[in-house]
Amino acid sequence: MRIRANSARSGRAPSQRQLRVGEEIRHALAQMVTQADFRDPDLAGQSITVTEVRVSPDMRNATVFVTPLVGDAQTIVPALQRAASYIRGQLASAVKLRHTPSLTFEHDDSFDQAERIGSLLQDAGVADNPADEGDESGA
Repeated sequence: MRIRANSARSGRAPSQRQLRVGEEIRHALAQMVTQADFRDPDLAGQSITVTEVRVSPDMRNATVFVTPLVGDAQTIVPALQRAASYIRGQLASAVKLRHTPSLTFEHDDSFDQAERIGSLLQDAGVADNPADEGDESGA
């Protein structure tokens, strides 16, 4: 039985080209978000960090992971989604690609998870390594 190319490709790691294009789009979006003058009041004057861009294998779709430095992600991500067509148009002039990918914005909660794990480790006392205490008493 022959496996379709798209279904086999979905389990693989991103190609070198996908990573390179994603990184170029991330740099362009980071500059754009800091310099753009958005009409949407939810985006006006907001500090937003573009943490990652994942591009589909056919380069037609891109998922943009963002983290607001100040403000609530529950209002900023939908506002970015509303402005996606405007941002895509600006991106087309900034990045030279055959097809400018359609953009989908998502909140990047990896920083929140890292902070939560760090606080759990501190609360549990894992920072005090019991193996070190056993070595000192034997010396």
